[in-house]
Amino acid sequence: MGELSNIEMLPLPFLERMKEMLGSEYDAFLESYHSPRTYGLRVNTSKISCEEFEQIVPFPVSPIPWTTNGYFYTEDIRPSRCPLYQAGLYYLQEPSAMTPAACLPVEPGETILDLCAAPGGKATALGAALRGEGLLIANDISASRTKALLRNLELFGISNSFVTNETPAHLAEKFPEFFHKILLDAPCSGEGMFRKEEALAKDWTPKKSSELASIQRELILQAADMLRPGGLLLYSTCTFAPEEDEGTINFLLEQRTDMSLLPLPEYEGFSHGVPEWGNGNSELTKCIRLFPHKINGEGHFLALLRKHGETDCIQQPASVRSNPDTEKWLRLFLEEIGLKSLGGNPFDWSRVETRGDKVYYLPPVNSNFRGLTFLRNGLYLGDLKKNRFEPSQPFALALHKGDAESVISLPVEDPRLIRYLKGETLLIEEGESTRKKGWHLLCAEGYPLGFGKLVNGTLKNKYPAGWRV
Repeated sequence: MGELSNIEMLPLPFLERMKEMLGSEYDAFLESYHSPRTYGLRVNTSKISCEEFEQIVPFPVSPIPWTTNGYFYTEDIRPSRCPLYQAGLYYLQEPSAMTPAACLPVEPGETILDLCAAPGGKATALGAALRGEGLLIANDISASRTKALLRNLELFGISNSFVTNETPAHLAEKFPEFFHKILLDAPCSGEGMFRKEEALAKDWTPKKSSELASIQRELILQAADMLRPGGLLLYSTCTFAPEEDEGTINFLLEQRTDMSLLPLPEYEGFSHGVPEWGNGNSELTKCIRLFPHKINGEGHFLALLRKHGETDCIQQPASVRSNPDTEKWLRLFLEEIGLKSLGGNPFDWSRVETRGDKVYYLPPVNSNFRGLTFLRNGLYLGDLKKNRFEPSQPFALALHKGDAESVISLPVEDPRLIRYLKGETLLIEEGESTRKKGWHLLCAEGYPLGFGKLVNGTLKNKYPAGWRV
C-alpha cells in the first residue's frame, strides 16, 4: 500500500466532516498528511527490560512518550531483519496503535480477552504483561488472520494463551462475567490510518460509519456481558468518526447502567472526547482521541470502562492426566538442555497434555473450552518421536534468558545468527558452547532463537522451514 501523496486523494465528505469537527485545527490536520509516517516497535518486557534492550539494540531508537516500552525508529531501518526480532524481543507496531494495550492495566494471574485480536499487536502486549500467569484468550473471527495472530503470540513466547476463531456471540455464551480485563479494538472505518494505508481512504464512504457503528454496538454489549464485576473494558478504534467513537460509548452507557467511564492517562497531544458527539453526556470527556497533527503517530480513539462491583482473582488451576511416555522422553530432553524454568516460572508437570504424538503446556487457568473453534490451547512444546522428544520452535521462544543451561550465545552482529535463521549448519568454536554435544539453544545476546544439535563442533540446524528468513 502506498502513502497518500496529496490531500486530493482524501474523500471530500470526510474532509468536510473533519473541518466541522476540528475548526481552527483543521489546517494543521491537513498539513499532517504531508508529513512522513512514523515507525515504532514495542519491547517485549516479559523477556527483556527496556534498559537492557537499549544497550543491545544495533540500530538507533528513541522513546515514544505515551508508552513505557515503545520506541521510534527511522524509515530506512529494517528491524524485522535483526535477530533480536526473531528472538521475540520486540513487535513492530504503529506508535499510536500501542496506546490501547498500554492503557489497560493488566496484572499477572488475571483472565484477559482480546476480542478482535489479529494480527496480534495488542494481544502480544497483553500476554507479555501477564508474565505467564493467568489466561489470555486471543480471538478473531477471520480464520486466515487468526493464523497470523498465533504466529505472533508464539514469536513473543506467550505460553498461557488460548487462540480462538469464534464469533463474539458464541464467546459471550461461553464466558458470562468471566474476564478481569477485556480489550475491544473494534472493526472501524480506519480514518486514522488514511495517511498510512491509501486503500482505506479509497474504500471509504459516508455510509461506512453507520454500518460499522451497528457492529461495534453489538460487540461492546457482548464484551460488557463477559466482564466480571469490577472488571475493566478498553474500547478503541483507529477512526475519528464520532458515530463510531463517542456514539458507541454513549450507547453502551445507556444500555448497561452498571458500566461507567474511567479517566485515561494524559500526555501532550492527547485530546479529550467531546460530549456533543455522543448525546451531550459530560462523562465522554474521559475518552481520548489521538490526532496525527498533535502526536507523532496516526489516529486513535480510546475509552476505559469499569463494571460496577468487586472482583477477585480466584481461579481453578488447570490439571491434566499424565502420560508416562511423555513424561519419560520430555524429562530426558529437559535434563539434556538443563531446564531451570519456563519463561522465568517453575515448570509445572500438571499442565503437560499429550494429544496423539503432540505435547502441549496448558495455561494455568482451567475453563470450559469445549465446543469452541480454536487454533491453540497453551504452548506447543513439541512431538513424541520413537524413543525421543523433538522440541518445537514455540517452545524455544517461550524460554527466557537464563531458563536453560545448554546454550550457545552469540553477539547480535555475529553473521552466524542470520545463517542460522536461514536454516544453515553452523561451526561452533571451542568455548562457545556450554556442553560438548547434544541439544542446545542458540541465542542472540543470551536470548533464545531456536534449537540446534551440537556434534563435533557443528551445530545441526533445527530452525523450522516455515520460520526461516
